[in-house]
Amino acid sequence: MIGVTTRPSRTGLLAAVLALAQTVLGVAAGRAEDRPPFVFTGIPDQDESRLVERFGRVATYLEAKLGVPVRYIPVKNYPAAVTAFTNGQVQLAWFGGFTGVQARKAVPGAHAIAQGAEDASFKTYLIANARSGLTPSKDFPQAVAGKTFTFGARASTSGRLMPEHFIRQAFPGKTPEQVFSRVGFSGDHSRTIQLVVSGAFEVGAVDYTVWDLDTKAGKLDPSVVKVIWESPPYPDYQWTVRGDVEATYGAGFTERLRAALVGIEDPAILEPFGRSKFVPVTDAAYDPLIAVAKSTGLLD
Repeated sequence: MIGVTTRPSRTGLLAAVLALAQTVLGVAAGRAEDRPPFVFTGIPDQDESRLVERFGRVATYLEAKLGVPVRYIPVKNYPAAVTAFTNGQVQLAWFGGFTGVQARKAVPGAHAIAQGAEDASFKTYLIANARSGLTPSKDFPQAVAGKTFTFGARASTSGRLMPEHFIRQAFPGKTPEQVFSRVGFSGDHSRTIQLVVSGAFEVGAVDYTVWDLDTKAGKLDPSVVKVIWESPPYPDYQWTVRGDVEATYGAGFTERLRAALVGIEDPAILEPFGRSKFVPVTDAAYDPLIAVAKSTGLLD
């Protein structure tokens, strides 16, 4: 008897192809799920709603680019961001210049990999309540002496480290506490602006990008609060990554991460940062901050 060979139906072929595809996708998904989430944080330099918007979009973007689960976790203050990075709770952080220096000192092998294009020449604004009688000046305004003054967070580069440096330069031999009638620490730049607007403090030091974002959004009344001085430029914010990410996510992961950050073009991601783009950077760019931190006694 001659055997009869039957051909599988089109329906059977389609079912087989779908089954194979599901198997392949399942294996790929399993491999992705086997890797722990890539977790990052950022210093809480603005109010929480802004941070959730800013970093939530970064997480979505990085997950698509890196092919691993990416999660953002908030922290309560600047030291908490450094601690989370130091103990390995996060692998990446958006640090200010000084907190980045602190984190890299505490974690050998950690490196700065990207900064905003604006961060190479960052600035602090001194802002004043109109009732203070202070007026804008190109030189450091000596008339701030005797006024009430608020820094931002104690570990903030633009809200504390550099303003204190410039204050000490303007009033040689004096600490801020000796220059002003009262000194406070607001905790973040948004709060600094609020305190000066309310008159709780006559003068404050603030990150110029936060001020500019609020100005652009129409949140500031120039008849109530204004910029009275703009600082010389200095290096500030950056993305810093731990050196052990390659062991977890594979060789070349750090460069893939850098490329992903530098490749961000979406204004919806960049605008909440007040940045036009991110650019590559190395640790050496922040050496000037180390010198300033040591001179002001904020770094051993």
